[in-house]
Amino acid sequence: MPSRMILRIVVAVFSLVAAGVCAQPYGPRTFEGEGMTALVTAFAPEAQAVLAYLEHSPEAELGEERVFRGVRYRLGTYRGEPIVVFATGISITNAAMTTQMALDYIPVKRLLFMGISGGINPRWKPGDVVVPMYWYYHDENLYANPDPDHPGEYILPPHQVAFYTGLPAREAADPLMPRYKNYGMMYPREVAIVKGGQESPTLTPYFTATPELVAAAQEAVEAMEPPVLGERTIQLHVGGRGVSGSVFLDNRDYREWTWEVYQAEIVDMESAAIGQVCTVNGVDWLVIRAVSDLAGGQHAQNELGIYGVPASRFGTQLLFALMDQLTQQPVSAGAD
Repeated sequence: MPSRMILRIVVAVFSLVAAGVCAQPYGPRTFEGEGMTALVTAFAPEAQAVLAYLEHSPEAELGEERVFRGVRYRLGTYRGEPIVVFATGISITNAAMTTQMALDYIPVKRLLFMGISGGINPRWKPGDVVVPMYWYYHDENLYANPDPDHPGEYILPPHQVAFYTGLPAREAADPLMPRYKNYGMMYPREVAIVKGGQESPTLTPYFTATPELVAAAQEAVEAMEPPVLGERTIQLHVGGRGVSGSVFLDNRDYREWTWEVYQAEIVDMESAAIGQVCTVNGVDWLVIRAVSDLAGGQHAQNELGIYGVPASRFGTQLLFALMDQLTQQPVSAGAD
């Protein structure tokens, strides 16, 4: 079926849903059919790179734009695949809010996020692209008072003492557990989530991207010609861990702490929240992150302003190499 015809069908169905034809008395919409692939970014340089690729691709067609609560969702197709393109806005809170809105209002079957990030692993340099398998929050913390009787130590409430007392058994059972330790007054904790089938919230140290999408990303990397930045060939890597938090990390000491505790490849401000929302909603997801700066590891001023645009371009190239893989093979396992 021609992509223009597919796009017309997508828009027609979406219009009916938006008009309330499929409305329910309470709760999010219930959708039927195959659903769309959401192509998601956080802010302007990333979104511009994705839209520029689509506008210049003979295999893409962009259609109308829908606005919900001020967030713009652009409909279209890529190689016959229905897509919706939107930007979450920067930060954990914005990422969670706009992603949940998308899943409530639009029939999204899988979500692919592309954005820039700070490099934590000393191996990575600006421009390199990393696709982590696991995502952690690095700033889900307790802030403790200093212990006046023991300089350099802190007074912890009973629930935090119990959390740390239980860590050795959890670490022995799960090699992906962080090696928690405090950063001054800040003591790491974990987000507690609840989803269908659970009666109470469960502490969740990390969120796992959909394995089939991770495998498809690896195939895309192997099929790509690596980009070049100046005289350096960009590294493309699939696997490992990423961390997210509500801070723009640009501090060398804290950067080293995240490497020691989480063995993180990269850091950003959205991905773990997107992983959490998709996990709770049972939607397949994957995050592609291009390194734009060293998160404080540099010896001068942060270099985001220099490398943000080329990094977004390299991440976009991998995003659509992944889309090329997905449009020639079915990938839908559902998030756990």
